[in-house]
Amino acid sequence: MHLRKFRHYEHPVASEITPQAVYESRRDWLRWMATGAAGAALAAWANGEALAQAVPSRPGKLPPLDAVRSAVPGAVTMEKPTAYQDVTTYNNFYEFGTDKSDPARLAGALKTRPWTVAVEGEVRKPKVYDIEELLKLAPMEERIYRLRCVEGWSMVIPWVGYSLAELIRRVEPTGNAKYVEFHTLADKAQMPGVRSSVLLWPYVEGLRLDEAMHPLTLLAFGLYGEVLPNQNGAPVRLVVPWKYGFKSAKSIVRVRFVEKQPTTAWSAAAPHEYGFYSNVNPKVDHPRWSQATERRIGEDGLFQRKRPTQMFNGYEAQVAHLYAGMDLKKFY
Repeated sequence: MHLRKFRHYEHPVASEITPQAVYESRRDWLRWMATGAAGAALAAWANGEALAQAVPSRPGKLPPLDAVRSAVPGAVTMEKPTAYQDVTTYNNFYEFGTDKSDPARLAGALKTRPWTVAVEGEVRKPKVYDIEELLKLAPMEERIYRLRCVEGWSMVIPWVGYSLAELIRRVEPTGNAKYVEFHTLADKAQMPGVRSSVLLWPYVEGLRLDEAMHPLTLLAFGLYGEVLPNQNGAPVRLVVPWKYGFKSAKSIVRVRFVEKQPTTAWSAAAPHEYGFYSNVNPKVDHPRWSQATERRIGEDGLFQRKRPTQMFNGYEAQVAHLYAGMDLKKFY
């Protein structure tokens, strides 16, 4: 993909942040949609099959997504996306190891079919969803989000999915549901990191119900127009763009609606370092390092000049009202 050079905070136009193969195949995609083949192709993807017949030049990829880019306010940043190679090889996924390269090296053995996600707890319509059913639950959208890691690095990633609220509305939470708890797969046979004691397994994360219902909270099934790679949380993960990345559970197998605030994996491991809310707040340092700046992976090498971190990772206008009246230094 060719991108012109731009100054530190200059915004490229929309076409410049579209993957090159997607942008160049836009007309082919529109013709493909006009033939009525879209439904059959999406069904093929839902079964884990390549869309080679629909998009011959991009085997194994999702249909180009220009025409279904999200209209949710704030869902598409105009910043330059991080290169696919970096997004898929520089990962935190402790189930496969603690080194950034471990997930890309070791996650290939993860079996994502068959796969189910149990939705339970304080809901009127609990259900075990097959991944194919989840894939077809709501229209897929492209969301180009900033990702901010608590370690002080960041990326910009084009995700594919739909708002988690689409699933939540279908299961009808009861009046007792105040929080949503996410459990991820913890399989020692497939995930060598689970054999370690670095965290209590399975990995558990949580959101307040109104946070989970916010339209920016994404249930993601892909990135960069492709099916989600194993190392990035296949086959389904959470993406909460205004929070530190560890809040976005990967390879989800259970979603529970509960009345009390859940104990999450990192808050259990180090409660003085990782609060429940974990909203990006550059004024609140991690106990061992500053959060005021970040390095964008892929910019001028790994150790490039740092940029200022934005409050709520740049999503303050969309989400600050969720925390009105709260001490944002305490509930960082």
